[in-house]
Amino acid sequence: MSDVLFHLFAIFTVACALGVVFNKNAVASALCLLLSLVGVAGLFVLLDAFLLAVLLVLVYAGAVVALFLFIIMLLDMQGGDRKKFTKATIFSSTLAGGLLVTGLVSFATRGQLETDPTVPVVGNTLRAYAEQLFTVYLLPVQIVGFLLLIAMLGVIVLSKKFEGLDDIK
Repeated sequence: MSDVLFHLFAIFTVACALGVVFNKNAVASALCLLLSLVGVAGLFVLLDAFLLAVLLVLVYAGAVVALFLFIIMLLDMQGGDRKKFTKATIFSSTLAGGLLVTGLVSFATRGQLETDPTVPVVGNTLRAYAEQLFTVYLLPVQIVGFLLLIAMLGVIVLSKKFEGLDDIK
């Protein structure tokens, strides 16, 4: 049953991620991102990482996707015509696709990923995870929070309609 759930969550996550990339409507794309993050949270639950699943849903699905939706709605973005592919775009996408295929073939030929049982698992309990989060990774968490604050302030400034700018010039 666990394998079936894994495959269902994996297919759901990949389908929603493709919806993010290929949707022309920005709001629908953001909602596909939300569903993709919920699929990843489901994969975390299958791995018995309940804390990571809840944090993913609360932080990313709750805050970041909501911020994206506010940005999209405040800037009133409309889907337009797609730009033509340039040579650099075609080259980089071919290179990325080749690297992806190489990784998949390498994984398929080598089999399962091997784990070393002598290496201790860090973060397998809530206490160990919290200790790592608030000691080792405290600065990166604070930086990400500060960047989100700057992004939110930038959206407010960009979305504000200034009147009377002609009088200043």
